Amino acid sequence: MKLYGRYFGKYKVGFFAAVICVALEALCDLMGPTLTSHIINEGISQNSVSAVLYWGTRMILITALGAVFAVSRNILASRTSQSFGADLRYDLFKKILGLKQESCDKLESGSLIIRMTNDVTQLTQFANGTMRIFFKAPLTCIGSVVLASMLNLRLSIIIYILVAVVGVLLFISMRLSHPAFRRLQKSMDALNTNVEEYLMGVRLVKAFGTYDEEIGRFNAKNTDLYKKGVRAQIVITLISPLLTLVVGFGTGAALIFGSRLFSLGLTQPGQISAFIVYMTQILSSLLMITNIFNTFVRTKASVERVTEVLSSADDFKNTGASPKIKGGVEFKNVTFSYPGGSGLPSLKNLSFRVDAGQRLAIIGPTGSGKSTIAWLLLRLYDVSGGEILLDGTDIRELGIDALRQSVALVPQKATLFSGTVRSNVNWGDPNASDEKTNAALKAAEAGFVFNMPKGADSVLGSGGVNVSGGQKQRISIARALMKNSPILILDDATSALDPITEKKVKQNISSGADRTVILITQRCSAAMDADMILVLDEGERVGLGDHDTLLRECPIYRDIYMSQTVEVV
Repeated sequence: MKLYGRYFGKYKVGFFAAVICVALEALCDLMGPTLTSHIINEGISQNSVSAVLYWGTRMILITALGAVFAVSRNILASRTSQSFGADLRYDLFKKILGLKQESCDKLESGSLIIRMTNDVTQLTQFANGTMRIFFKAPLTCIGSVVLASMLNLRLSIIIYILVAVVGVLLFISMRLSHPAFRRLQKSMDALNTNVEEYLMGVRLVKAFGTYDEEIGRFNAKNTDLYKKGVRAQIVITLISPLLTLVVGFGTGAALIFGSRLFSLGLTQPGQISAFIVYMTQILSSLLMITNIFNTFVRTKASVERVTEVLSSADDFKNTGASPKIKGGVEFKNVTFSYPGGSGLPSLKNLSFRVDAGQRLAIIGPTGSGKSTIAWLLLRLYDVSGGEILLDGTDIRELGIDALRQSVALVPQKATLFSGTVRSNVNWGDPNASDEKTNAALKAAEAGFVFNMPKGADSVLGSGGVNVSGGQKQRISIARALMKNSPILILDDATSALDPITEKKVKQNISSGADRTVILITQRCSAAMDADMILVLDEGERVGLGDHDTLLRECPIYRDIYMSQTVEVV
């Protein structure tokens, strides 16, 4: 498999060492029945104790040597496979962080978690099994066939028939199992996504009391997973008994045919005994080969899923100029449609300009394309038409790191991470001093942090579950201010704040560093103090100017303003 091939060079020494130990272990196992044959024919049949001791001693030594090789290959296989798994998980996580946004949209987070855990575990186990069993089973099987043929060619005809029948069964098993396991993995993704959505929205579920509906959704996906799991396993569960039955018939046939040959003087008891042992080894090897193929079927599905992530489109390459950005932003005839979306443009031929240091407010009905402007300015997506300029330079000509370091974003949904308040705020500047961290918190009106038991070192739960929505927003604003970028985007970032706190935050931002501020909002009260207000409707610019001008000339802005200021009786 290509996926294993890309890591083979790093682990080839451990791999080959484990394979050599496996081969030597298999050789020791294969010598056992032949030595047993000598003990029976030369010792027991001839009543010779010395022959029994001679051949018995050699059997013990070879068995002990085989045990040493078995322990060695287990250690080598475990170390190599676990190192491979760790590297694969690292590469997957690194890849996910660098995925293009449309790839992230395509691959659900629940599916990505399964791929990084369950699928990587499957690949690791297969790599371990390859070094421990994959080579041993065929070697033991082929060696047993060859040595059994050398003992008695007539009896070996039974083995040839046996191997042919087993080969047909394995082929049927693989053809039936692979599609079933692919469907099983998809059902597992759906179940995991359902659980993740519930955990993220657990408060909303409790608030609405939709326990029965959630249990119903989970039960439907859980039942689907159960049914697909049964279908995937049923072929495997049938193959092992069939193989045992086939080899059982082979053993019975060998005893009957062997007794006839013995009566004709064409074989010896030791040969028949060794032949039966080789039949047992062949059965064991065939069962292992069956398990290998079954594991291969599961692994193939996992390889496809992991490869899909690793081969997904990367984020835009960090190539291009890295000039010092002052903060001038211009959209020129920008048109954009979300990849894989409805196909309808979110922005249509949009043009506007804001000079460095100015404040631009963007307002409009829900779905008018306001947040899309932020995603395009950060180049999470590329425009379908037109261009976006920073200080007169097309952002596609800038290095991606330089571009994103020039823009600080406070998203519509405040996202905090497990850790302390300080570790979340210092995302904007990992080397910030305590004074700078405290100043950012004060500017964001997040003084409540200083009243927490450990201040800025107080621990936040996953997603900031132990703080309120308004507190999350203020910590998120502090994080953006800490970055001290020439462009600050506030995407409805004060929606959970009361008007007084919101006004203080806006004043602190305006009186701070000389930066371009783009305020995306639903409220005219938040937009009216900006230098310019851009009004959007269905992705198109329908107004641009200050508050008073738009009240006179833009019907949509006037309607929004009146709906928010005039009391409806």
